[in-house]
Amino acid sequence: MCRNIKTLANFEPPATEDEIRASALQFVRKLSGATRPSRANEDPFQRAVEEVTAAAHRLVHALQTNAPPRNRDDERRKAHERALKRFGPRVRAEEGAAESLDRLEGHLETMKKRK
Repeated sequence: MCRNIKTLANFEPPATEDEIRASALQFVRKLSGATRPSRANEDPFQRAVEEVTAAAHRLVHALQTNAPPRNRDDERRKAHERALKRFGPRVRAEEGAAESLDRLEGHLETMKKRK
């Protein structure tokens, strides 16, 4: 599945129309293999986005759960922690090349120890 498609169900406040449409657009892009359709395919592409948006809206708003609603800030923080664990800390442009290289080498050593 496309990494840019986010879970939209069971959030407080609920998913917005823009969030649902953005996920639908990503889904159609993934299915079609095109980020921007040709002129010949523009109408079917846009129609698919509208249809997927409508279906996603119905789904997201019809789902029922006993779980407490998710908090966007908590989910964003958890995603950031997963990214740090997976990719390591970001190298900042302000750092000098030597400091960046030291940080990268330290991260690689840590990853080797985990294996």
